[in-house]
Amino acid sequence: MPRIMLDGFVYTFYQVVEEIKNQYWSSQTAENPVPQTDRELRTWSSKVRQKLRASRVLLVGMKGLGAEIAKNLILAGVKGLTMLDHEQVSPEDPEAQFLIRTGSLGRNRAEASLERAQNLNPMVEVKADTEDIEKKPESFFTQFDAVCLTCCSRDVIIKVDQICHKNSIKFFTGDVFGYHGYTFANLGEHEFVEEKTKVAKVSQGVEDGPDTKRAKLDSSETTMVKKKVVFCSIKEALEVDWSSDKAKAALKRTTSDYFLLQGEGSRLPTTVTGMSCAIFPRETVNRVLLKFRTDKGRDPSCDTFGEDSELLLQIRNDVLDSLGVNPDLLPEDFVRFCFSEMAPVCAVVGGILAQEIVKALSQRDPPHNNFFFFDGMKGNGMWSASAPSEPTTWQP
Repeated sequence: MPRIMLDGFVYTFYQVVEEIKNQYWSSQTAENPVPQTDRELRTWSSKVRQKLRASRVLLVGMKGLGAEIAKNLILAGVKGLTMLDHEQVSPEDPEAQFLIRTGSLGRNRAEASLERAQNLNPMVEVKADTEDIEKKPESFFTQFDAVCLTCCSRDVIIKVDQICHKNSIKFFTGDVFGYHGYTFANLGEHEFVEEKTKVAKVSQGVEDGPDTKRAKLDSSETTMVKKKVVFCSIKEALEVDWSSDKAKAALKRTTSDYFLLQGEGSRLPTTVTGMSCAIFPRETVNRVLLKFRTDKGRDPSCDTFGEDSELLLQIRNDVLDSLGVNPDLLPEDFVRFCFSEMAPVCAVVGGILAQEIVKALSQRDPPHNNFFFFDGMKGNGMWSASAPSEPTTWQP
C-alpha cells in the first residue's frame, strides 16, 4: 500500500483519509448535513452538490480500479453507491485495492470493501451486493442514475449498455490491464450547461487595441450556455468501419500517436486495409484483453504467465487478422505489460471515470465522448470519439 510522509510520520493512504474525516465530518449528521466537506465546498457549486446528493450509482467490480472510482464518488457526495462483485479477494487484490483490510483473503470483494468505503463519507449510503451481474434482471438497473462496469466481459458490457440506453441511465465502463487502461461512456442524448466568458460590447469609436481586446473577454462575467450531445452505444463504437470514406477523412486529421500502442512514435505502419496511414488504435490492446477475459473467464494471471502469454499472442494474431492489420504492428513484448493492476494506472483511470460520472450526473460541463485510453508506459492518455458515422480523436 502507498505510504505518505506527514509531519515526520509515515501514514498509509487510508490513515490520511481517516484524519481528514475526523477533522471535517465530526459535526456532520444525517439530520444536519452541513457543513459539507472542505473538498465538496471547494469543488462543487450548490446546484451541483444538490444533483449529486440525489443520484444513485451502481459500481460493478471491486478490484483496484473499482476502489478508486468508489473513493472518488463517495468523497464527491453522491446519495448512494452500490458496490457489486461476486468474486472473492485474491492474494494480489490488496496490491491496488486500498479499501480491503489485511486478512480479508477469501472474503467477498464488495463486502470486504464496505467498511472502509462507508467510513470515507458517512453521508453517502454505501451498499455491498454479492450477486453475479449476469443474474441481475433489467428492473435491477432502473433504480440507478448511473451504472459503471469494471471487470466484465464484452458480452456483459454490451448487454448492460443496451439496458441502460433503453432506460435512459448513464452508462460507463472501464478496465485496467497492467500498464494499460481505458474508459467508455454512453450518455444517450445528454444535456448539460457550460460556463462561458461573456464577450463585452465595445462602444463605437473606440480604437481596437490590447486593452480593448481584454475588455471584450472579461473573465469576471460569465454566462451559462445549454448544450446537447448524442452518444452511441459501445457495440456501435466497437464496430466502426475504419475503411469507410468518412473514417479515412477523419484519420487524416488524427494525430499519429493515437494509433500507436507502446512507445514507437517514430515508426508508422504502412498501408492497412487500403489506407496509406497508421490505423493502429490503442483500443486494439483492450480488444485483445477483453477477448481473453471473455474466452477464459478471467484476466491474465502472473501465476500462469507462460500459458497466458501464448494465448494473448494468439488472440493478438486473430484480432489483428480480422482487422486486416499485420500482427507485427503490435510487438510481442506487449504481453509483459498487461498482467495484474498497476495502482498508479488505476488512480489515473479511476479519476477520469469518476470525473465523467460526476459531470454526467450534475449535467455540468461538456462530457468526453466517448473513449479514453491510457498508456502507463508512456505516461499519457488520449480521448477518442468512435461512432458509426465519423470517428474523430482529440487530446485534452
